[in-house]
Amino acid sequence: MKICRFIPKISGQPQFGLFSGKAVHTLDAEQIFNGDFAPGPRAQAFAFDDVRLVAPVAPSKVVCVGRNYREHAAELGNVMPSEPLLFLKAPSSVVGHGTAIELPSFSQRVEHEGELAVVIGRECRRVSDAENPLDYVLGYTCLNDVTARDLQKRDVQFTRAKSFDTFCPVGPFVETELDPLDLRVETRVNGEVRQRGRTSMMAFPVPYLIRYISHVMTLVPGDVISTGTPAGVGPLSDGDFCEVEVEGVGVLSNPVRATSPQ
Repeated sequence: MKICRFIPKISGQPQFGLFSGKAVHTLDAEQIFNGDFAPGPRAQAFAFDDVRLVAPVAPSKVVCVGRNYREHAAELGNVMPSEPLLFLKAPSSVVGHGTAIELPSFSQRVEHEGELAVVIGRECRRVSDAENPLDYVLGYTCLNDVTARDLQKRDVQFTRAKSFDTFCPVGPFVETELDPLDLRVETRVNGEVRQRGRTSMMAFPVPYLIRYISHVMTLVPGDVISTGTPAGVGPLSDGDFCEVEVEGVGVLSNPVRATSPQ
């Protein structure tokens, strides 16, 4: 099932929907996070051309994993960690498919990082070894962990470099029926492939990450875990068009725009 959030082009507020090719059928959040994806008797149907997609979730937090692909760690001159390297992106950085990535005047080097993202479906805290961490997952989506690389190097810690407004494009859909252990992840800029890898190349696979993070912080429905990026990160410039594709999910597309100097 492909779940989305959308706004009818005529007017309205963001609402959840079930994407079925040419149409979107409305769903409510409660039924989605209860695992019920069947449109009810009061559901509305919209032609897909008559809606605008927004980020498919509105997370309380975005938990990211750094250096989870060995080749990416190597290209930045970093040592692979012995356990997952976690950091957070501000929820206010989240935008949807089609929204422009804005290049801040503070940075001279903004880079793309295409990733598989996990969307949590129910409260997840201290997952035991006897439990299957994937039972806590609603589905999977594409995420672009946009990074001001020069600021990241200057600040040492990641908060500012990762959390500018528009620095976390997510979408276009949440796919509920997917095996996350071996998926192709690809990033293209202006049609040119910049990154290509498979989730089987991760140092710490998705089930391990969910269990590990759940012993650090409680994850709630709608929270997002971004699982790391393959090698090939590179710069974004004004006028570029960036695409992140995850096998089985779809293509997250965002134009890139410079902002005015402060």
